[in-house]
Amino acid sequence: MADEVPYQVLAEDVEDLKALLQAVQAELQALREAGSREAEPANDRGKVPDRAEEEQDESSEWRFPPFLFLLEGEALGAELRLLAEWVESVLVPGCLAEVSANARWCHRWIEHWDAVGVLHAMWLAWQELTNPATCGLTGPSLWYRDHYRPHITDLRGPGGPFAGCTKGEHRTEHRLPGTVPSTWYTDVADV
Repeated sequence: MADEVPYQVLAEDVEDLKALLQAVQAELQALREAGSREAEPANDRGKVPDRAEEEQDESSEWRFPPFLFLLEGEALGAELRLLAEWVESVLVPGCLAEVSANARWCHRWIEHWDAVGVLHAMWLAWQELTNPATCGLTGPSLWYRDHYRPHITDLRGPGGPFAGCTKGEHRTEHRLPGTVPSTWYTDVADV
């Protein structure tokens, strides 16, 4: 029992730790207040923000990701150019293995619109998961496991959008649906 510390010593240590914690909390609060005062322009201190400023702050907090199928015009063109650059400079040379009958790839992938949507979703995930500030150093591994593997297996598999394409041949028509019966009639009276 020689290793036991007397009760009074433990109580003093606990009180010392409490005091230290309170001092750190007070210092942290002072730093927060000083930082927020420095961030405000001097003439805006104490000013109540108007409704337009509040709405701008709310809108700048979060935005929908630029999902490809929701874009139009120049925004769509710009997103497609960025996607093509990523696919051709990162995905194809770094991630795709040799093309085979069980793992197809089409060099004209941009013409397979369903594949473009999947590749765009993969690219959005890649942008987020390869940023160490948001995902640390494990982000690329998560991207590979959760996004690359399942999507690339579906894209390159026998039922995927590239199923009709071989090294020397490109076909998109094999994926286009036929005319649905409701469009066979031009007039409701014909029914």
